[in-house]
Amino acid sequence: MEVISKPTRKFKDSNIYDLQQKSTYNLLPFRFHRLTPEKEIIVNEVGDYLILNNGTFEKIVKKKLDKESDAELYGDLISNFFISEELIHPLIDVLATRYRTKKSFIDYFTSLHIFVVSLRCEHTCHYCQVSRVTSDKDQFDMSRVHIDKGIGLMMQSPNPNVTMEFQGGEALLAFENIVYAIGKTKELAIINNKHVTYVICTNLAVVSEDILNYCKENDVLISTSLDGPAFVHNENRKRPGKNSYELTISGIALAREILGWDKVSALMTTSNLSLEYPIEIVDEYFNLGFKNIFLRPISPYGFAVKNEKKNKYDTEKFLSFYKIALNRILEYNLQGCFFSEDYSTIILKKILTPFPVNYVDLNSPAGAINNVIVFNYEGSVYATDESRMLAEMKDYTFKLGHLDTHSYKEIFYGAKAYELAEVWTNENLPGCSECAFQAYCGSDPIHNKATQGDLWGYRPTSTFCQRNMEVIRYLIELMENDKKIRKIFERWVYGNRN
Repeated sequence: MEVISKPTRKFKDSNIYDLQQKSTYNLLPFRFHRLTPEKEIIVNEVGDYLILNNGTFEKIVKKKLDKESDAELYGDLISNFFISEELIHPLIDVLATRYRTKKSFIDYFTSLHIFVVSLRCEHTCHYCQVSRVTSDKDQFDMSRVHIDKGIGLMMQSPNPNVTMEFQGGEALLAFENIVYAIGKTKELAIINNKHVTYVICTNLAVVSEDILNYCKENDVLISTSLDGPAFVHNENRKRPGKNSYELTISGIALAREILGWDKVSALMTTSNLSLEYPIEIVDEYFNLGFKNIFLRPISPYGFAVKNEKKNKYDTEKFLSFYKIALNRILEYNLQGCFFSEDYSTIILKKILTPFPVNYVDLNSPAGAINNVIVFNYEGSVYATDESRMLAEMKDYTFKLGHLDTHSYKEIFYGAKAYELAEVWTNENLPGCSECAFQAYCGSDPIHNKATQGDLWGYRPTSTFCQRNMEVIRYLIELMENDKKIRKIFERWVYGNRN
């Protein structure tokens, strides 16, 4: 009968470690993931990866590689900082510089400053995450006192390049305050040596030539919402007259005519209805002349989660929608057209380039406070836009303070910021710290709190984790299986539209 030895915690004899002592190489930090039934991937601290046949990872870790018979793999592991023949890699400073470069998005601190200038809106979108009010209730507009105080905090940011984004409700219903805010900011930007980018988020239903001419004169960008063809958009984004789509399309055309095509962008939200029409949604964006589309899932925040029938779906359903839509996008590219998917491009930049990616939801440290801050219409300050949406459901976990009572230091470096700092790096989160895709992903404590009830979250049941892991795995699989697709992805990343 075979005797199976039981695990023991006793000290082992030194000869047990002879193999490691005699080995010709040392292991550097890297992580492992089963990519497909036949392939596995290893990824190092700066995101370099190698695709290997199954079983190779174990061979590397057990130091069974032979420098001569495994010469090609051995060389790849050395050159990509997976192993070192010396205890400390001779190019360790190069690796450190690359790591600092990847994290350099935090060098200048907060860039995006969101001003919620009004809760008023003439739409009643079923996935709206905040409590909107009717168009006549101007008491729900941001006061100019709070606008001034928000601008004052923005000017204290150490970042020389800041973005001032106006949101609602429908921001254009408080257009006079936008004009006031931009005028005030321009004066202070000169004094404080700030370069300010201005963005208005609008459904375009109330846009006019006068508004767009002002935007042209002041170099203001327009960001709108487009969920797909009329039968999807009008169902998702309801308004009196049932003409949300028609107004959006005419608004896009007018904005392009006055501002230029590159000054107008659109964002879609995936509802339960949207899941049934991935091809139609992609075709709508392509036929309207957009060069990109963002396949964005529904956000599990605020009032959006109350309408479960229309807004709640399994992650697997979204991933199926995403893959069908992405493949349709790739078909257009294979025909010679430049047409990219934004979320994929963000991840691909993390995979294929040594540079930082300043995207709030996929950063570590998280984008909350580090990249974005929100000034609500009544003066409350939140860590992210999603934090404001949670507050609509009476969850004030991410409320940092108030413009009337808290200083810059108290808001950005106060007790709440320190609390968030404990959980905003995926390098120290259980389940993330050992994940092979850590370098390509991020930390999102707001999502954790909204969906799982605490800031740390639990990766095995996290929809954030499930979605990102599969998207990352799928993108890598596509690149490895088809060189044409890899070239398409590289064009998306480097912006070559030829």
